[in-house]
Amino acid sequence: MDLRAYYRKLREVEGTISEEHVVLVSNATSEGGKAGVRTEAPKAVAAKLIAEGRARLANPEEAEEFRSAIRLAKEKFDQEEAARRMQVVVIPADPRRVKERS
Repeated sequence: MDLRAYYRKLREVEGTISEEHVVLVSNATSEGGKAGVRTEAPKAVAAKLIAEGRARLANPEEAEEFRSAIRLAKEKFDQEEAARRMQVVVIPADPRRVKERS
């Protein structure tokens, strides 16, 4: 493997990426990698995966769909956590009517 060519390609790919965090779509690999799995990665990691042929940049529709799914999952998680932490206190309607035990 020619390391100069590898790092040149890595710098070229990183130069084409405009955002700091991008959505990637995985490619099928001979090592068992599944095609079509979406993830978000920093620019440097994304450039490495693209240069190695393990992933490609997601198109804008795929990226928006991925981010909206993540947003919905976070909202659902936050709601479930709030419901789990909710505490209920029972207060008698008329404190004078409470029976004393003898």
